[in-house]
Amino acid sequence: MKKEDKALVIANIAETIKSYAGFYLVETAGLDAEKTSALRRECFKSDIKLLVVKNTLLHKALESLDADFSELYPTLKGSTSLMCTNVGNAPAKLLKKFIGKDDTLPALKAAYVEETVYVGANQLEALSQIKSKNELIADVVALLQSPAKNVISALQSGGNKLHGILETLSNKE
Repeated sequence: MKKEDKALVIANIAETIKSYAGFYLVETAGLDAEKTSALRRECFKSDIKLLVVKNTLLHKALESLDADFSELYPTLKGSTSLMCTNVGNAPAKLLKKFIGKDDTLPALKAAYVEETVYVGANQLEALSQIKSKNELIADVVALLQSPAKNVISALQSGGNKLHGILETLSNKE
């Protein structure tokens, strides 16, 4: 590959990484064609961009970005697939689903999610538990609505009790 072509590929990888909130580095070399196609289909459905990249080009692309990705560099060995996502836990859930079927591949090498680096396949469970931005917003809204719902419920039940007491008193006389 010519030097100009490499520079263009590095720039494309860097631009792709910048356009997403997080990314996962995954080992997919041992997958057969059928499983690879299934993984690509699931990634497409989940709005995850899956790229197979050369480690040296990915290393240079990460170096060109503003953030510090030095913890990820030791994981750039063997073949590497890059899974880019805007939902932090989506690739982890997808990988757990695939690993549940095969028990070995695709294997998580590392991930960069919510400005945090996760290294090693043992981090997959923690990554799948991370809540997305929309899930966190829904939790906060539910917590904020809870006291208001309790007050409204108390007022409504109090009103029903008062109405029952007044009705009973009016029927006595």
